[in-house]
Parts: sequence; C-alpha cells; structure tokens
Amino acid sequence: MENNLSAMRPADKYTLFREKYPEFFYRSFDIEVTEEKVRLTFHFSVPGLADFAPQWTLPKPENPVCDINGGIFRRLVFSLGLVELISYWKIACPSKVMIECGKIGNEQVLWWKQQYLSGLGEFFYRNEIPVSLDDFMQIESCGEDFTEASIGENLPLHGCLIPVGGGKDSIVTLTLLSDMRQDSYCYVMNSRGATDDSALTAGYRPEQILGIRRTLDQNMLDLNRQGYLNGHTPFSALVAFSGVLMAVLYGKEYVVLSNESSANESTVQGSSVNHQYSKSFQFEEDFDRYVKTYIGCPVRYFSLLRPWSEFQIAAYFSGLKQFHPVFRSCNAGSKTNSWCGKCAKCLFVALILTPFLDDSAITEIFGREILEDESLVPILRELCGETPEKPFECVGSREEISAAMVLGIQRRKQNGQPLPALLRYFMTTQAFEAAQQSPGRYFDYYQQENLLPEAFAKRMQAETRALKERFARDF
Repeated sequence: MENNLSAMRPADKYTLFREKYPEFFYRSFDIEVTEEKVRLTFHFSVPGLADFAPQWTLPKPENPVCDINGGIFRRLVFSLGLVELISYWKIACPSKVMIECGKIGNEQVLWWKQQYLSGLGEFFYRNEIPVSLDDFMQIESCGEDFTEASIGENLPLHGCLIPVGGGKDSIVTLTLLSDMRQDSYCYVMNSRGATDDSALTAGYRPEQILGIRRTLDQNMLDLNRQGYLNGHTPFSALVAFSGVLMAVLYGKEYVVLSNESSANESTVQGSSVNHQYSKSFQFEEDFDRYVKTYIGCPVRYFSLLRPWSEFQIAAYFSGLKQFHPVFRSCNAGSKTNSWCGKCAKCLFVALILTPFLDDSAITEIFGREILEDESLVPILRELCGETPEKPFECVGSREEISAAMVLGIQRRKQNGQPLPALLRYFMTTQAFEAAQQSPGRYFDYYQQENLLPEAFAKRMQAETRALKERFARDF
C-alpha cells in the first residue's frame, strides 16, 4: 500500500482511511511515580493499523502540592491525553473516537470537537479535506466519570509557572516579571539550547527550570514516512494542559503565557484557518472556562502579552541586548539551536525588528545579511499581505509587519543609511502604500480583550505607557 499512498491526494486518503479504519480508541493512561520523576503513558489504538503509547516525563518536586493520585491531577492527565490523541487520530482520521478511560458529557464532547476542528484547521485546509463540525468526528466515552470526583480541591498556590520556548516573546515575559522570579519556575518542553539559555540569562537558577520530556510514538513516525496523513496540530493546547498540570504539582498560582494579540489573525484571508489557533484569545478563553468548569482547578491560565502586538514585543525586546545572542525562533534550525536565515520565521523576526535595530545588529543575530537576500521576496510578500495566505508559521499580523518596515525605512533614511534590498522591494508594493498612514499607531495599542488578573493588567498598562515614551523621540 505504501507505494500507492505516495501517489494519492490527501483528500482521497482521508476517504479511504475512514472506510478502512473507522474507529480510534483512547484506551487508558498510566501514571508512574518514582523518587524524581512522574511518567505519563497514554495508550491509543487504531484497530487494524497500529497501537500507540506516547510518553511524558515530568520532574517531581520533593513535596508535591497536589495528590498525584487525586482528582485534579488525574483529571488533568486524562485531559492531556485528549489533546495528545489528535496527533495520532489525524494519521487516518477515523470517524468515531471511543474514549474508554474516562467519561465526558455532551457539553464536553462539543467543546472537544470544536477544539479539534479549529486546531486542525490548517491540517484540513492544506490537505484540501472538506469537513464540518457534524461530520468529521463522533465521540463516545465510558469508564471513570471524572466530573463526579472532588471539584475545587483546596491547594496552596503562589507564584508563576512561565512556559519558555526560547524566542523573544517568552523572554519579554520573563523580563516583565523579573521581580517575581524568586517565587516562579520556568516550564520547558523538550529542552534545547535557546530555552535553557533564555531562562539562565533571565536570572533563573537551574533548579528553577522544569524540563519536561514529550516522546512521540515511533509507530506514528513510521506511518508518516509511509504516506499516511500528516500535518499541523494545536501544539499550544498541549502546553496549556501540561502547564496547568505542572502548576498544581509545584503549587504555582498562575501559568503565564506569552501569546500576543497578533495570534488572533487568520493565516488565510477571509477564513477561520489560523496556524496559531491554540495561541489565540478564543482558545485561551475556552480553555479557562474548561479548566474551571470540568477540572475544578484554581490555577489561573492567561497570556501576559495578550494586550500587546508583536510590534510592541519587538520594540521592548530590542532593548534586551543580553538576550540577542541566545534567543532562537527558527523551527528549521531548532535541532541545531540556530537560525536557518531562509524561512518565514527568520524573516519575520528580522522585519519586525527593523525599526529598532540597525542592519548590522540584525546581521549579527542571524549570522548573515538576511535583509539583502532577494530570494526571500516571495516570503516577504506573504508576510505583508500581498498574497491571500500568510506563511503557516507563528508570525505577526500583516499590518504590523508592514508598519514595522515603513518605520524601518524612515529611520534609515533619517540616519542617511542605505536601504537593504528587501526594504527597497517593499517600497514597490501596495502594502507599503497602505501602511504609510500612522505606522507608529502600534505604540498606542492595548488589546482590552484579555484574561489578565488585575495586578498583571495594571503592570502591562504601565509598561505600555513606558514603551511609548521610550520611543517617542525616535518615531
């Protein structure tokens, strides 16, 4: 079958697989506790195709705040499995999902179906698979009814758990919350150089960096190579559930994300397809409601940077010189902890920094003159809105990228500096013409639609004013 799969359209595979493999099972989950670790194993199955047993390995505190065998922890582990399963379901997209290790009610079924559909929006779009909420999946469940467990357990919580990915956004959050460092932890999934380097540079001690290991099942990787369905899944939803799980284990009151308002913009114009759906405010709000209603967990989950745009984050980050040598956002270079200098993520970071850093500083970050690389013109066109699709990457909004380039051009002209090739090209586009009106408006931006607790909201409002004042003379 493998040879035939390579020649088939994804939409045809979808139809074939759903007929051949009609059921997906979430069989069980195991919680294994040792002196230093907590190991979670999830058991999934597509009868006739493969069984899967992905694992998570978590560091265990000497004195866990919550009962590892108690209601909240087990509900969170079960729910983490509900997110994890989508990576394995999408291999063949069975029409029925059978949950044998827990029971969820009709409202929860609808909640999960909506999250799966939205989180897989890019997967369905790029594979040209037409789906609807009613027809893409049916969910049935049996087993332990977690909603009958003790809801609202009294846990002593204080401080923050801050997920760190090694990019500029989480670095800005670490810096903005530096006064809370002594009572906080960094959460790092599948550690790489930039993640740990960012946390250490921010002043966190090694013992304050909680390294979590997520291991994919080899059967899934083998099936992907054979030509079974593959594509983007809502990774940040895994961060959400696992982050709250780690927060109750370590007694942290807040899980503080670094998702900006720009993540709300659709990747495909005129559609709901969003590469960053699980970083959007819609997901954040839905997740908050789910945790309160169905898990009974007192941990607060929110994004500190939700009021800001990527433009403001870049402005703030430009002054954090000590982090410029260590941060990384390139997915292509993640295994080698490097910038590839050729992808949409690299180019986005370079462009959004153009108002605030000169060309030599940008070159030093990427190790090459990325703004002179005319082979990146097609990606630039996608980033600034000259095409219907943005790159399927975590990048800023079309308008703010264009505004950043306009200000970058103005600054170089005022300083008598030559324009690099990509900024010269941008001046020939319609996006440039549209962006010249009030390009500095993002300094005044503040997204009121957020979940920040009052003390954090006051902090961000003050930082917004300070950021505008800092750059008032330059722009």
